[in-house]
Amino acid sequence: MPGTDTIAAIATAAGAGGIGVVRLSGQRAKAIAETICGRRLKPRHAHYARFADEAGETLDDGIAVYFAAPASYTGEDVVELQGHGSPAVLREVLSRCLALGARTARPGEFSERAFLNGKLDLVQAEAVADLIAAGDARAARAARRSLDGVFSRRVDEIADALLRLRVHVEAAIDFADEPLDTLGGDALRRGLARAQDDLDALLVEAERGQKLRDGLHAVIVGPPNAGKSSLLNALAGSERAIVSDVAGTTRDLLRETVRVDGVELTLVDTAGLRAGGDSIEREGMRRAEAELGRADLAIVVLDGRDIEAGRAAVADAIAGVPQRLWVLNKSDLATTPAATGTDENEVRVSARTGDGLDALHARLRTLAGMDADGVDGSFSARTRQVDALRRARQELVAARQLLDRNRLELAAESLRLAHDSLGEITGRVAPDDLLGHIFSTFCIGK
Repeated sequence: MPGTDTIAAIATAAGAGGIGVVRLSGQRAKAIAETICGRRLKPRHAHYARFADEAGETLDDGIAVYFAAPASYTGEDVVELQGHGSPAVLREVLSRCLALGARTARPGEFSERAFLNGKLDLVQAEAVADLIAAGDARAARAARRSLDGVFSRRVDEIADALLRLRVHVEAAIDFADEPLDTLGGDALRRGLARAQDDLDALLVEAERGQKLRDGLHAVIVGPPNAGKSSLLNALAGSERAIVSDVAGTTRDLLRETVRVDGVELTLVDTAGLRAGGDSIEREGMRRAEAELGRADLAIVVLDGRDIEAGRAAVADAIAGVPQRLWVLNKSDLATTPAATGTDENEVRVSARTGDGLDALHARLRTLAGMDADGVDGSFSARTRQVDALRRARQELVAARQLLDRNRLELAAESLRLAHDSLGEITGRVAPDDLLGHIFSTFCIGK
């Protein structure tokens, strides 16, 4: 882990002609910056300065801003040298910083220092990277909410409740000869039930935030000649896949990342599923089934004129997919209206004419965690955070069951594990290797 005596320096640029920044953090940040600028720096003042090399020659001119510890992003002394956006000039200014005793920052080191110095918790630190990577306004707003602490506060509230419950159970263990009901057993059970309800609600919101951040991995699957490639082209808005009336045209996987009303979809067009076919087509079907094993959503395209036969053809392949959306295609060719059944995840479309695509978009928004009016999740979330919530829920359910059987020691252990899982989310409990992995995914300068 970095110490406060180590100086970090990094250059970022906003493109040619834009603003470039060299950022310093650490005990000697101010001294190095003052040497380069040739003047004293006051905290939270914008100083015009010429950035000079060792011989006093001007490398660039711009603005120097000094943030004194602890009132800075990292909690250390921080200086930003804001100059022109030329990468070559920025490299020269950075090299001057390094010559004066700074070292190049690791990816994510500024946010890592902010976390280690208590300026951000782990959720907020990750939200910094999510905000930078946000693909649209909805994702950016969700990341901003996490950065503002919305997610963290919810986690901390549940963790605090679990801590109080742990204390109650541990106290009851010390009086094992007394019946639990005489030691506040009813209140304990009610507290556990409330904690589980709160955790369930938070998990639903986190899963929605994860979909908003990561998008949906959707596999387009169905029998041959049902219109899968036509649907891919309709969703992508361009001719990405070859379309033919000949069954078995698509033989390999075709990937396309698209945004549908703010929802990011990684679409995978696959070979039609059917019995038989030549060796190449069978390999395509094998790859399609393997891709389904990794999918969040199966978009099952059926010929609307022969729905039941299509369902039977894909039933085994989609059995393990968490979500399914049935797309009854070729509505323009149907001679009589067919019953759509009772499944709400069923949409009738014509990929050729575009009829029904608005309804398909609306359903995809819902499956991605958005309301019908396009309202997104309240905060962004990552896979590791959702996994930790799920583990906490499993342990909390186990604790309630063990408590009902009067197995207090085991119930206390399950509560501890649930509490620790929540601590992993915010970094209250976080092994060093987890922190290293998280911050290594950040860009340089953050």
